[in-house]
Amino acid sequence: MSKAANDVVISGVGIVTCQGVGKDAHIALLSAESAPKAIVETEKFKPYPVHPLPEIDWSQQIAKRGDQRQMENWQRIGVFAAGLALDDAGFKDNIEACGTMDMIVAAGGGERDINVDTLIVDEGLKRNDRELLLNEKLTTELRPTLFLAQLSNLLAGNISIVHKVTGSSRTFMGEEASGVSAVETAFWRIRSGESTHALVGGAFAAERPDMILLTEAIGAHTRDEWAPLWSRSGLGGGGMITGSAGAFLVLESRKHAEERGAHIYATISAVEGDRGSRSAGNFEVRMERLLKPAADLPPDSTAIFSGSTGMHEIAAREKAVLEHQLPGAAIRGFGGVSGHTIEAHFPLGLALAALAIDTKAKVPPFDAAHEAPMKVGTKAAVVTTVGHQRGEGVAVLSAEA
Repeated sequence: MSKAANDVVISGVGIVTCQGVGKDAHIALLSAESAPKAIVETEKFKPYPVHPLPEIDWSQQIAKRGDQRQMENWQRIGVFAAGLALDDAGFKDNIEACGTMDMIVAAGGGERDINVDTLIVDEGLKRNDRELLLNEKLTTELRPTLFLAQLSNLLAGNISIVHKVTGSSRTFMGEEASGVSAVETAFWRIRSGESTHALVGGAFAAERPDMILLTEAIGAHTRDEWAPLWSRSGLGGGGMITGSAGAFLVLESRKHAEERGAHIYATISAVEGDRGSRSAGNFEVRMERLLKPAADLPPDSTAIFSGSTGMHEIAAREKAVLEHQLPGAAIRGFGGVSGHTIEAHFPLGLALAALAIDTKAKVPPFDAAHEAPMKVGTKAAVVTTVGHQRGEGVAVLSAEA
């Protein structure tokens, strides 16, 4: 691959999942000789299994106790992962560089005040004038930072406050597709020369009754047992098992990274998202188009990090497209070991792909019954996400040499 000044490269990785904190824990995951142990919480939200946060010393990236206290876990995870990425890229203490750094965040609706939700529901069982009741409670019970949920741009705001990233800022909402839009926007800003460096990513707190309620409301969440991602069709529920995670990346132009002597994990050569009807073969046609930039990758050294939700029908359809379009490439349903992380899932897949390429890892099968082992190390990667209701995205990554 020829190199150009405005190639988009990954120079910083910040990652937190149930598998551990930071890149070392995830390099170990990607280079293990066998499938990793599932880390799943089965009792706290029974009958719904959830991949929990690991133990985290928040003070390593959020020094002030006051800052920690005013954030909920969704924000803490994101601010922490963003700090890891900035540290990894060598930007953490560079006030000038952080002051001109773009920040693009994929965020959900923020954490709800479960106590207020419960109060409204309990009071509603005792009264018939529920419209009046709702207005009463919303004017007396909500905190200033809530509109029934925390403001979505608070994550970006807290990253700015804690890490002094004060260039342009954007927050995308829209479930899995928001992660695709965040990365795609950063990619094209850098590729066009409009930007030189950007912090991009997202966070998700799965250990919340309101999140489980949302997925269960559409019949998406798996019940009772955990199974590897492609092996869930025989379990109760819809196939999704969520996980708490944060993933942020520092993206730079090649020129900007090389001039400061940064370590480059991988180059992103293509990224695109799309959405539309999934009926009558439309999903397959769309995915085939999105995968075209990956057509010439060497199959034996290519890992596909599928961001499949695990939901039975669409997971099977995605896997069939991947096997048809990229035969011989190693498919890895990474949500089976991290949990599905909604807005953070696409950045998480990119983080894992970058680490795999950088270490030339022979990524072990995450679902041994449906994934073949790699015979050589990873030199290229494809990252996909297929939203649990809508939206698809694909990125293509390659090694530096």
